[in-house]
Amino acid sequence: MYPELASPELSALIHTVQKNCHISDARFAGNYTLCIYLLKMREFCRWETGQAFTASLDRDEVGNWLKQREALWNEFDGQNFQPLEIDGQRFDPFHSELINRHLQAHNLVYSGGFGRSAQPHFFLGERLRKIEHGDYRVLISGREFARDLAAPPAMSQGRTIYIRRESLRRMLWEKIEEWRWNRPHNAMARTLAEYDFSAGNADEALEQLTDAELESALDHEIGEIMARDQLGDDWEALLAALPHSKAEIMLRAVRDHLADALSTLPALLQRRQTASIHFYFANLSSMRKYLYPGLIAAYENWCQGEAFAPLKKQMQDGAAHWQDVCEDILAIARKPGDKTAALIEQRIEASRL
Repeated sequence: MYPELASPELSALIHTVQKNCHISDARFAGNYTLCIYLLKMREFCRWETGQAFTASLDRDEVGNWLKQREALWNEFDGQNFQPLEIDGQRFDPFHSELINRHLQAHNLVYSGGFGRSAQPHFFLGERLRKIEHGDYRVLISGREFARDLAAPPAMSQGRTIYIRRESLRRMLWEKIEEWRWNRPHNAMARTLAEYDFSAGNADEALEQLTDAELESALDHEIGEIMARDQLGDDWEALLAALPHSKAEIMLRAVRDHLADALSTLPALLQRRQTASIHFYFANLSSMRKYLYPGLIAAYENWCQGEAFAPLKKQMQDGAAHWQDVCEDILAIARKPGDKTAALIEQRIEASRL
């Protein structure tokens, strides 16, 4: 499938990274709701079989693939992640920075890290660009040779930001497909109205959308690093102490709001790209919308023809608020007691803006 990676060593590397992806999926794939799970599995099948987004997938073929994949996960369930072998050396699969040094000569980029609910994520892809962005290093990948079911489009580890263009493109397509089920008149509809997704032009429109949202993904990850610098290691320790809980979901939503207030929203205001503003709201989770009703209301009013100034003010005023909320949460976490999660949930409930 990838003739330029036909060497035995690189083939073995792809195999090992994909095996680690299977081990992670075996542990965590069951956490999705049935609807999201089936949608992700459908697109995972599309990726693995190399079919175009516009290709119609045979239901029976997808069903058989899904059964085989679940059977494979059963075989890997409970296994330990495997070390990677590169240039005759073995590396812990979570030592991404060291691994990437050895992959530079092969024009590859790798990441092994943890996402939501402490789920491990791995991928290996073609390196498109390396950018020094202030004191951040940005690695942008294209084609992916190994990936897991979730395939997050952007992640930051330390001061390195990974932007996975192919995964971003697939995530956008999933959202388009999800919207097409009922075609509601919402932020996603407004986003798509800014592009020409007519018959025969879908691939080009998707490329344009991907390029635009790649900038926003980078802005958010920069905001994540800025928020991490402000909150310190105690915040990460708190997240790790409350996995698979409502408190963890709320904590991540609060930090995402802080990260966006620090970086994403100022960048959107500077670029003034209407489609990207619409997609920002289309991509907000239910918890983030719940915690920031003022921002949602200002956006809807703007869409109904009201002036941009109220929305701009909401987008500018959040940083101090969410910073205060985060500091209060850390103060709660530092106090001894067994009701930390409940107290954090109460504080966040009271913080709705």
